[in-house]
Amino acid sequence: MTEHEATDPVSQNTEAENDPQFEPVIKLEQQVEVKTNEEDEDVLFKIRAKLFRFDKESKEWKERGTGDVRLLKHTATKKVRLVMRRDKTLKVCANHYLAPEIKLQPNVGSDRSWVYNVSADVSDGEPVAETLAIRFANSENANLFKKEFEAAQKSNESSASGKDESESESKEKDSEAKTESTSNDSSKETSSKISDAADKKD
Repeated sequence: MTEHEATDPVSQNTEAENDPQFEPVIKLEQQVEVKTNEEDEDVLFKIRAKLFRFDKESKEWKERGTGDVRLLKHTATKKVRLVMRRDKTLKVCANHYLAPEIKLQPNVGSDRSWVYNVSADVSDGEPVAETLAIRFANSENANLFKKEFEAAQKSNESSASGKDESESESKEKDSEAKTESTSNDSSKETSSKISDAADKKD
């Protein structure tokens, strides 16, 4: 076989034409929409960090993941929660509301991390009390996170007090309406009695 025959394009085309073509059995015509339960929330703040949780049994810190930690505000309830997802897998490693009682404490020996306790982290589906530590690239990022974290806490507290005031005002209005209704009924009853007395006198 000559070199020309070995590289004959006709032979190559013939082989290509004989290659079998397999059609997919099932065609996916529609894309499946994956919901994150964040569709009704706005991102107030986002920063990269590494998260740890304290394991009570082994009494040591265990890494939960590295990724973007975000503060999300619900458009309807106005409540703010913290959500963090791991890089690549996007699995949730932190998910909890920023309750007023949460206190960020400096981590011993570090100016770029915070430690705090949360009573109900639901990153695994069920609410669990956790002790978490979150570490940033530098102290500037750590302080910026603390500032936004505490601002969100105040926002949640204001939303809660505003709701309480609205409920209190609603109750007061209902009470006033009932009092007015009772007063009107009493006035009608008194007028009716006076009218009956006048009729009898006549």
